[in-house]
Amino acid sequence: MLEWNVDRKLSTVTLDNCITNDAIIKILLDKLQVSSLILGGSMLHMRCAAQIINLIVQDGLPVIGEGIEKVCDSVVFWTASPKRK
Repeated sequence: MLEWNVDRKLSTVTLDNCITNDAIIKILLDKLQVSSLILGGSMLHMRCAAQIINLIVQDGLPVIGEGIEKVCDSVVFWTASPKRK
């Protein structure tokens, strides 16, 4: 990485929220000169927004799951036959 001057071009590394990635970022910061990183490396480790949204949805689904099921059942009931339309 240093031979290719990646340290001078690197602004962020986007990773998921795995604990192993925190360790990798620490190792990376030890290997690179923080002064050569954009913004001094303060924004080097960026969490993946898609995974954060996924985690929020996974947390919320059990709370609203019963309501979603009732809506689905209602749609099935009202669209089951032409007479109900």
